Amino acid sequence: MDRRRITEYLDIDLDSEMWCCNRCGRDLIGAGENYKKGCLVAERDPSEVHRPLVEGEYTRSPDPAWCRIIEFYCPSCGIMIENEYLPPGHPITHDIELDIESLKAKHAAATAGGGDE
Repeated sequence: MDRRRITEYLDIDLDSEMWCCNRCGRDLIGAGENYKKGCLVAERDPSEVHRPLVEGEYTRSPDPAWCRIIEFYCPSCGIMIENEYLPPGHPITHDIELDIESLKAKHAAATAGGGDE
């Protein structure tokens, strides 16, 4: 099994072309897809994350009418893989798109040469 680290909590398995949790190794979804589709998703009220600092209309906490917090978790170990702040109604972002064939070629060249990437 050949895994490459993509983010702190996200790997790609080049053999199976799957997104994987870096902590527990669970396959999330095919690497051609948005990895977030393979995660558990939680939507949080911004005031839960950013507690109001002052009383009144302007509390220094994001207004839930303008901002939502979306968290993405590994369905196996529960580690938070990513989070994003989006306006209500905005679709989940597709933030990572890999050239899998180039990654495989780079790894094959490094392996053939005896080097470590």
